Amino acid sequence: MEFEKVGTQQLTLMIIGLCLFLIVPLIIAIIWKLVKKERFSTILVGAVTFLLFALILEKPIQNVLVFPTQMGLPDHAAARFINARPILWAFLVGLFPGVFEETGRLIAFKTVLGKRKNRETSVSYGIGHGGFEVMLILGLTYISNISYAFMINSGAFEAVVEQAKALAPEQADQAYAVAAQLATFSLSDLGIGVFERIFAFLFHVGASILVFYACKERKKFWLYPLAILLHTLTDMTAALYMKEALPLSQWGLNIFVAVFGALTFFGAYFLLYRKDTVDPEDPS
Repeated sequence: MEFEKVGTQQLTLMIIGLCLFLIVPLIIAIIWKLVKKERFSTILVGAVTFLLFALILEKPIQNVLVFPTQMGLPDHAAARFINARPILWAFLVGLFPGVFEETGRLIAFKTVLGKRKNRETSVSYGIGHGGFEVMLILGLTYISNISYAFMINSGAFEAVVEQAKALAPEQADQAYAVAAQLATFSLSDLGIGVFERIFAFLFHVGASILVFYACKERKKFWLYPLAILLHTLTDMTAALYMKEALPLSQWGLNIFVAVFGALTFFGAYFLLYRKDTVDPEDPS
């Protein structure tokens, strides 16, 4: 099968997207560090904690339970039970990142960042966590898409898909879908990605503020399970959309995520961060 060529316009938009998702988080981190005179190590702790808890710990466990075939493992009864029930599937897809990522924040604030009590620490961590997620997940996705686009245009992609058919027919079907998306990639597609990432980033900063104060003030520990709940609901909604269990368009879903992200950030900022007017000197 011959794939439709990826045009110059589509390639240009993907390269712009790659630059945005790789460079903008770094610019935000540098500006924040310079303006607030924050330690860059706090931002790095946020990035490393995301890598450890979201990708190294969470994803393999979630995949074994919910997506065993994607790990090259045999299907099992629990996975079949979960995948046959869209609401349960979506709940678990949302719960795993909620529990793991918010627990990662909690452990980081209790241990490595335990002596850093100034309010800026919460935002620095959030910038590292949310920014690294953008750079790693979206950056790698765009690198992969650009590579596929060049392979399609050179004719090499067809040979790869033919080989995939013999090994895993379902992966070949995914390749056809990816090729079709790349050939029609538009400014609207890029805009959707940028829009969604802005508010996902704000959510991560807001959730970091919540968990920071859950650690800083014992009577506010309830903010930690609140952060888990908010994270789970956000990702669960996206998962329900993937299962076509919600009557939402792509933009409808992104507006929902934007509202959730904005409420989490501004609620945490005005109710916690802004009210913490006395910042003790960071002894670390």
